[in-house]
This record gives sequence, C-alpha cells and structure tokens, in this order.
Amino acid sequence: MSQILYKPEEAVSLLRMGLTTVKAKIATGELRSIKIGRSRRIPAEALHEFVRRLDIEQNGDGAGVAAPAPSENTSATS
Repeated sequence: MSQILYKPEEAVSLLRMGLTTVKAKIATGELRSIKIGRSRRIPAEALHEFVRRLDIEQNGDGAGVAAPAPSENTSATS
C-alpha cells in the first residue's frame, strides 16, 4: 500500500520547498491538509492537486489555446 498521508516535513522533500513555505501554503489553504489529534497531515492527493494547480497557473490548461492555423502551402483547386 502506498503512503496516503505525509507530514509537512515529508512534503518539504517531495515538493522541494522550505518548511516555512509549506506551512504558509497550509495556513492560506493553498495546500490542503487535515488534522489528526495535534498532528497535521497532507493527503497525497492534495500534493498532486497543488502541483497541478501550479502547473495550470503557470502554463495554462490548454482550454484557451487556439488550434494551429492551417498550412498556407496547401494547394487550392480552382
């Protein structure tokens, strides 16, 4: 069974971010987490969602990208 919950310290190494940054993302809700007793855990899916969201913000989701124009080298029949 693969790991489904991560400590913030583990998320640091997975995301290649500092602990302060990860905790700030949790505090603002950018990175979803759950509380178990006094411990904070980050679901594996929340890490994937966070990275997907960053990717879309930075690279777009492709929805607004126009299709390439047809080649002008096509021969038209008259």
